[in-house]
Amino acid sequence: MAGKENTGVGGYIEHHLQNNVLELVPGNPFWNVHIDSVIYSLIAGGLFLWFFRRVAKKATAGVPSRTQNFIEMIVGFVNDQVVDSFKGKSKLVAPLALTIFMWVWLMNFMDLLPVDLLPAIGQKAGIEYMKIVPTTDLNITFGLAIGVMILVFYYSIVVKTPLGYLKELFTHPFASKNALAQIAVAPFNLLLNIVETLAKPISLALRLFGNLYSGELIFLLIAVFTLDMALSQLVTTISGPIMATVQFILTFMWLVFHILIITLQAYIFMMLSLVYLNMAHEVHDDH
Repeated sequence: MAGKENTGVGGYIEHHLQNNVLELVPGNPFWNVHIDSVIYSLIAGGLFLWFFRRVAKKATAGVPSRTQNFIEMIVGFVNDQVVDSFKGKSKLVAPLALTIFMWVWLMNFMDLLPVDLLPAIGQKAGIEYMKIVPTTDLNITFGLAIGVMILVFYYSIVVKTPLGYLKELFTHPFASKNALAQIAVAPFNLLLNIVETLAKPISLALRLFGNLYSGELIFLLIAVFTLDMALSQLVTTISGPIMATVQFILTFMWLVFHILIITLQAYIFMMLSLVYLNMAHEVHDDH
């Protein structure tokens, strides 16, 4: 990319980790919008909807195509997880789980593209900063986690009733048949439930962000092996081919391993969402 020689290794990495920011309210960073994260997350979501709809329209009850087999395998896998983890009754949860898994996976998949490819194209078009992996942006991961928690609150109130949900906050996890004892532990129950409720979206968001951010950083660290070498040096010097070979091997090894990481993180985000939604449907009759 342009400017590598001037910025050095630190500047190169910092440049790649910088979002393209739109300041809606100048001087107030709270209202900043990371345009690149928003665009690439929408592209990933749109690709998921378009591809699955296309396969569904062409689905046949006869001999299925390889693509249909592949999609049915994914849908079946997600459905099995929903059946095993979610004991409530909701027509929304299974499609939601599939959407979470595929959307997060596609956003994570952006990390497998060459680190300089799309940013270099963006610079040719006059875009200085471009961060292409939405899940390395805390705004995106927290947005996903908060969306899940909104549904958790909704189902907690609808399934348990507002009074039942409020009662659970004061009587769970420590319950007592003695009225005075229950009143005594009620503040502790409320405190524990508040901490647990806050921890859910934070753990969801930070786990996904941390794993993908570190993965992207490793790709960038591998890329700097030949950062300061011109093409002629890579061909004519002894160190050039050696460094290029090492870079290729490390990139390939990390790429293969990272495929497992991006899939595992999408799966974990989906499973934790299912666990939280299942907890929202549980009614504690003893409380």
